[in-house]
Order: sequence, then structure tokens, then C-alpha cells
Amino acid sequence: MAGKLRWTDVRDIAIELEERHPGIDNVNLRFTDLHRWVMELPGFEDDPNRSNEKILEAIQAAWIEERD
Repeated sequence: MAGKLRWTDVRDIAIELEERHPGIDNVNLRFTDLHRWVMELPGFEDDPNRSNEKILEAIQAAWIEERD
């Protein structure tokens, strides 16, 4: 993924998560894990504290949709 990822790049984050964690149960996951995995993505350069439950829910939904 070229460029910097931010919390608002929900679709791009979902694609990256699917590539890096294809075996993870992305329906039943803890938001603490999701937050950490997003922070670990190469190119992710946003403030960890700018995340919230709504953003994490959107990322999770996009990830589930990406897998389908």
C-alpha cells in the first residue's frame, strides 16, 4: 500500500488486514486486538488516540465485507 494510512481509510485498512490476517475470525474479535493490528500495519501513521468504537466497527464491517 503506497502512502500513509489514517483511521479514516477504512476500506484500505480492511484490505491490508485481510492480506495480513486471512485466518482471523474477523466477526468475533476484540477491538483491542483490531486496534493493535491496525497500528502495526506498514504505512499506518495516525494518532492511536484518534480511534474510537465507531471507527473500529466500520473497519471491522469493511473487513468482513472484503472477505465475502
